[in-house]
Amino acid sequence: MSRRQTPTAPPLPEPLRVAVPDSHTHLDMQPPGVADALAAASAVGVGPLIQIGCDVERARWAADVAAEWDSVWAAVALHPNEAPVLAEKGELDAALGEIERLAALPEVLAVGETGLDYFRTGEEGLAAQQRSFRAHIAMAKRLDKALVIHDRDAHADVLRLLREEGAPERTVFHCFSGDAAMARECAAEGWFMSFAGNVTFRNAEPLRDALRVAPAELLLVETDAPFLTPEPFRGRPNAPYLIPVTLRAMAETKGLDEDALATQIAANTARAFGY
Repeated sequence: MSRRQTPTAPPLPEPLRVAVPDSHTHLDMQPPGVADALAAASAVGVGPLIQIGCDVERARWAADVAAEWDSVWAAVALHPNEAPVLAEKGELDAALGEIERLAALPEVLAVGETGLDYFRTGEEGLAAQQRSFRAHIAMAKRLDKALVIHDRDAHADVLRLLREEGAPERTVFHCFSGDAAMARECAAEGWFMSFAGNVTFRNAEPLRDALRVAPAELLLVETDAPFLTPEPFRGRPNAPYLIPVTLRAMAETKGLDEDALATQIAANTARAFGY
């Protein structure tokens, strides 16, 4: 019987000279644990981390971890794919209420990741996703928290709902996936665009085009770990310590000095999340 080998973790990259936050990560999905993840990140100049809780249970965990560790902040929400499931059970309103309770905690800096995901959800789930997204937008504004957006195959509706509801003052497009035209729209609104490891993929030239036109003062960087491991480590586990790989690729694409971009992104992240 054949055995599938677990891919080995990539080596630690050369440390950054200017510390850069990971604006979006999922520590609860990364072995071996929080302490090891934070130690590896710190060793290469990455921190603080924004831990994302994208259902009620994970949101509680994110808030607890952020309360325990000085280098971790939390963001909490119902992922768009959660909304139709909860709505079908009649549990969406109760779940939104619990998310708002958690979002009010001082260690929770953002409502997210919320938004729309039309990749896995059929027509029957779109209404629930949109209702949940509108509720999260209102929640972020009530609590004066940043809004972190998940947008997959739903650009037009995400932009429409943000404009209909009125976007919070601090709005972040996590794992930005739009083209140059959408980047210009976001820039015109003052919305932050966070780029992940997929900006390094060979087939991601449209995404690099978006990065090229995105103003440096609106850029963030993230891992979305354990997903979207940057090249040349694609297919192996992602973690916050790989932020330097993505940041250096971004600097090359933008034609910017690495330290200058790191300094700008560190300031942007603090401004976006309010810490």
